Amino acid sequence: MPSPSDALDAPAPTPSRSRLKERLTVPVLAFGGILMALMQTVVVPLLPHLPQLTDSSAVSVSWMVTATLLAGAVLTPVLGRAGDMYGKRRVLLLALGLMTAGALVCAVTSDIRLLIAARALQGAAAAVVPLSISILRDELPAARTGSAVALMSSTVGIGAALGLPLAALIVEHADWHVMFWVTTGLGALGLALAWWAVRESPVRAPGRFDTVGAFGLATWMICLLVAVSQGGQWGWSSPAVLGLSGVAVVVAFSWCLQQLRTGNPLVDLRLAARLRVALPHLAALLTGFAFYANSLVTAQLVQAPASTGYGLGLSVFATGLCLLPAGVTMLIFSPVSARISAARGAKTTLAAGAAVIAAGYVIRIADSTHLGMIIVGATVISAGTALAYSALPTLILRAVPAAQTASANGVNVLMRTLGQASCSAAVAAVLTHHSALYGGVELPTLHGYLLAFGMAGTVALLACALALVIPRHRDAPAETGPRVEHTADVALEGA
Repeated sequence: MPSPSDALDAPAPTPSRSRLKERLTVPVLAFGGILMALMQTVVVPLLPHLPQLTDSSAVSVSWMVTATLLAGAVLTPVLGRAGDMYGKRRVLLLALGLMTAGALVCAVTSDIRLLIAARALQGAAAAVVPLSISILRDELPAARTGSAVALMSSTVGIGAALGLPLAALIVEHADWHVMFWVTTGLGALGLALAWWAVRESPVRAPGRFDTVGAFGLATWMICLLVAVSQGGQWGWSSPAVLGLSGVAVVVAFSWCLQQLRTGNPLVDLRLAARLRVALPHLAALLTGFAFYANSLVTAQLVQAPASTGYGLGLSVFATGLCLLPAGVTMLIFSPVSARISAARGAKTTLAAGAAVIAAGYVIRIADSTHLGMIIVGATVISAGTALAYSALPTLILRAVPAAQTASANGVNVLMRTLGQASCSAAVAAVLTHHSALYGGVELPTLHGYLLAFGMAGTVALLACALALVIPRHRDAPAETGPRVEHTADVALEGA
């Protein structure tokens, strides 16, 4: 243990280097958010080829996506709470490290079991955005927080838009393992930059970690998401789906009782039940549903063969390029969202974003056969998503104590994930019901796609209406959760 004299003799950091770290904190955290979304997207172009490449079934390969979804949904609130208690930078580095380790395992193996496990490891990266938003609240002055949070929220769309064409380009011109070597290198770079530039926040929520609560959350979330994601394939009335759904309901009820009774809950349900917190969580669920239909349907629609009468027969790489303007739009609209929130309030921004998403689906319904209009419609939806996603964490930050920002934003991201999973199941059900044979191959009809757009647009309007009834922010929130302490205070008490 170093003596006080050693600490006095240690060279102080140079001011220029400290200022450089401060200036790079936001870009480094944003890079981590982009990596998170990119890691989730890059596997998509591989899915049709992986059964042959890994000598496995299509059902097994689908778990490379499902495992990431499940792990992300479970670990996001868990790691968020751990960040509030033990240090947000520490847990952020853990999430980035698990993401990078997962990419490395994928790069060195073709065993489907190891690939699925590695993709589950990468699900930990879903906690990067809520942890980063919490760090920004602790580290930045109030005048800069809004724009920085908006940028972090937009990284989800930017990474997804970049990941598809990048992965398709690599897969078309190199061995598929090269894609994972590239993402391993990017992950290592993001981890190193975060270790160097991001300092540990002194804001902590002391207490004992709720291990029972974490296990209960994992149990009912996994049962629910497996039932939702596999319902279309197994059958919604199958014993497996009904059994998993029943277990999810029973365990979720027991988990809620346990969370209300414990002194240091994983999720503060009393705080989450307040209108200023509960309504943004519900809005996140609806917005996640509305946004995800655009990503799901657009790629299928433009890749459908021309013989269908509506498809464009584009390659995966060309499809990625079509979605690229949507990702750039999210980057452009993130500062716009911050300005609207500063001038009119975050609830206005959320309502406007949801309304723009609905308008985008009106464009998609009006014309989904010409490439130009498809790109315009998808870009409008992304602009609305940027506004909505940027407003949601701002609403949460203003409604919860500083010591619970990471866990509360983790729950908000969890609700978005549930919305996306529900959207995937609903869109699959619609497209399966409205399908026809084209050249001997069963494919969705244009009417099915338009119904999916109409469904997503209606959900977006519901999110808009919900946003309008969120109570406006007046005073700073009361400290209802665990007392906020600083690391120095904790050290003194321990001494």
